[in-house]
Amino acid sequence: MVIETATRPVVADPAPPPHRTLLAVVGGLIAGVVTIGVAELLAGLVQRFGWSSGTPSPVLAVGSAFINHTPLWLKEFATSNFGTNDKKVLLGGIAVVLFVASLVIGWISERHYAVALVLFVALVAVAALAVATRPHAGFIDVFPLLIGAVAGLLMLGWWRLQLVVNPAPAQMSSYDRRRVLILGAGGAVAAALGGFAGRALSSGARAVEQARAAFVLPKVAKPVTVPAGASVGVPGVTPFVVPGDQFYRIDTALTVPEVDPHSWSLKVTGMVDHDIEIDWDTLLSKPMIDAMVTLMCVSNEVGGNLNGNAIWTGWPVRELLAQAGPQTGADMVLSTSVDGFTAGTPLSAMTDPNRNAILAVAMNGEALPAEHGFPVRLVVPGLYGYVSATKWLSELKVTTYAKDMGYWTPRGWSAMGPVKISSRIDVPTSGTHVKAGTVAVAGVAWDQHVGVKSVQVQVDGGAWQEARLGTDATIDAWRQWVYEWPATKGSHTIAVRAVSDTGEVQTSVQAPPAPNGSTGLDSITVTVD
Repeated sequence: MVIETATRPVVADPAPPPHRTLLAVVGGLIAGVVTIGVAELLAGLVQRFGWSSGTPSPVLAVGSAFINHTPLWLKEFATSNFGTNDKKVLLGGIAVVLFVASLVIGWISERHYAVALVLFVALVAVAALAVATRPHAGFIDVFPLLIGAVAGLLMLGWWRLQLVVNPAPAQMSSYDRRRVLILGAGGAVAAALGGFAGRALSSGARAVEQARAAFVLPKVAKPVTVPAGASVGVPGVTPFVVPGDQFYRIDTALTVPEVDPHSWSLKVTGMVDHDIEIDWDTLLSKPMIDAMVTLMCVSNEVGGNLNGNAIWTGWPVRELLAQAGPQTGADMVLSTSVDGFTAGTPLSAMTDPNRNAILAVAMNGEALPAEHGFPVRLVVPGLYGYVSATKWLSELKVTTYAKDMGYWTPRGWSAMGPVKISSRIDVPTSGTHVKAGTVAVAGVAWDQHVGVKSVQVQVDGGAWQEARLGTDATIDAWRQWVYEWPATKGSHTIAVRAVSDTGEVQTSVQAPPAPNGSTGLDSITVTVD
């Protein structure tokens, strides 16, 4: 007897209903918001109570780690395209990545919950590594993130059980679905608000602003003033002295460090006869000087505006170093910021009696703005900022170039960074239309710690014509210039070049900012009607 058996066909798991997948994606997003919100709130509390000297905020830690590992080409791209808004763009990019990652985790969790958990844990591990490797990080710094991660996992699991697994949305009443959605969304909103509160709590802005408001400008023996005629009086030209709120800002700090001067100190270490540490009151008791100095970012393109001139007040670095006693063989001072940034400056530039390298505490007659280094920053004439202009200063290590490197040197920039002679056309701007007749072509030129002797303008490849210079304030500051151009109708190309006090003529050879500063001539094209 033959017994026939029927073979049951193998049926693949049905695809989840579209609305169920959508709910899973939303759950992933809510879990992500809860994770970050709780972590940021706790990070703020940890910093508010002084339990952390590191960066417990996972968002800031990841962003800072990204900055530290940014390749040279990407850094140049960001600076060239976004300028001083590069950090806002980075934070926006982090938000987009977190948003997408949360959506992906939610989508995967609907059918492969274990895989989603692995991905979630992997992202948390990356963030925890970033937190743990920030300068001054301690054991407690990772706890806000870990607690936030637990909260996020609990939310993800609860959401999945309520709306995705048991019961299915179709089996739930509209009231139940609405209740779960409201609870989930409410939790996400509360967590997001907690995250913003955490950022506010972690900020020492109030203490810093109180300290700045109480700041009394130290008296100096010879106050520096802007000489008559330094400005050529042409509307649109960059101010000879740039106000603090208009001064360019380029640094590696994702958020501005808020340093309370009453807890601040500066150490001098390394190859010295005596280690020294001074506090805020000690620094303010020292004999201060004024120094008019134009600062320059090495990322400045030809014709770029990543530079600015200001009157800085501070104590000469050479006097502090003299107390420490640099030892024979030392040739570099490695300055360190409270956020871990470092810059390598030639010891000779710091100790040169003819160069006003200072520990600046004031800018244009007021306490340093927080974004420009309050309470103390370095100002060294004639060097690009990446090797000299350390903000939020915390340590000076006397060392050698053979032993130590500043932050940017291993990232492809030169160890030495003397500013190169250059010039810029501020008005008129390229592409504009002007009326026939006399047109003021004007801008600024610089060759810090050397000086600018003349500025020359060329129209349509013709002979170079001398521009009129503003009064020379100091070799450490830029000079304004203006050329009264007899404009005739048509399209014209105008170029500018500077000549230094030593006779060096600004080169026309084009070179990018990396590795030691851009070169070439700034030019514009205008149409004369």
